[in-house]
Amino acid sequence: NIGNCVSFLDLLINNKNGILCTSVYHKPAAEPCVVPFISDHPRHVFSNIIQAALLRAVRYSSTLDIFEKECRAIRLMLLYNGYPSTYIDIHFGKFFGNAISQSSMIPFIDNENQFLIMRSRLLARPSVKERETQHRIAAVRLNEETKVTNDKEKRTTITTMQK
Repeated sequence: NIGNCVSFLDLLINNKNGILCTSVYHKPAAEPCVVPFISDHPRHVFSNIIQAALLRAVRYSSTLDIFEKECRAIRLMLLYNGYPSTYIDIHFGKFFGNAISQSSMIPFIDNENQFLIMRSRLLARPSVKERETQHRIAAVRLNEETKVTNDKEKRTTITTMQK
């Protein structure tokens, strides 16, 4: 039995007449605070904040309408924290690439199909955490294969010496 809405970590799940919609959950104590643009952090930190917020919006938004509202919330949060409008526009443009309409000053996706295509393309890419896990698994497998090979070589050496 599903109620109206439930939040889990930073995901909000709504039940609208039996249809589940997902969006980003904004914790009241944490929003709209990000690293202020005037801070002494390295420049890449600011672009990473924008990219992470947009990626989270794409991953968690189940419809184009929810996604557009989240993009507006991200833009307002960044402006509130001193990010220049041109800087925001440049990084939004870099994130969306060819998926956005170039005919408007405010980048947006024209229709639901563009959003779904962009979403499936971005969801297919592994996250940083997933890539790190894959690298660790590959390293463990390589270590195990090396150990098995070394054990076989030791047995072969011992066998030939006994003759």
